[in-house]
Amino acid sequence: MAHVLSLGLYLVALLGGVAFVLQQTVNASLRGTLGTPFWAAFTNFAVGAIALGALLLALREPIPSLQTVSRVPWYGWLGGLLGALYIVGSILLVPRLGAATFVGLFIVGQILSSLAFDQFGLLGVPVREVGAARLLGAGLMVVGVGLVCAF
Repeated sequence: MAHVLSLGLYLVALLGGVAFVLQQTVNASLRGTLGTPFWAAFTNFAVGAIALGALLLALREPIPSLQTVSRVPWYGWLGGLLGALYIVGSILLVPRLGAATFVGLFIVGQILSSLAFDQFGLLGVPVREVGAARLLGAGLMVVGVGLVCAF
């Protein structure tokens, strides 16, 4: 039963990767239509905020109290800013680099930084030692993305 659950979670993550590439392509197209990466990014966030607002209403999620909100660590507020930088960056880069190169480089950046977060427990991430196998996997990812980017 645990294997079926793991396979289901892997499938959801795989579909998330498909959605990720689709999002980049759609955002680049939106930029082409609107003529500016900033309005395209704003539109992306506005539509997402409306969708999340509708979901919150549908699920009847309670609004967090000010006391709860005041306990959020300083870095907890950076997500929106980092998301905006990422969206604008992807809108600018996908048309110039292509979807595969952008996503490949993005994934390598994620793999390398996530290894550092795991090894050192940065920003509250549980410590998971980065051993030889994980370093080899990251190295193979770098080589694989290098091949994707080269052609």
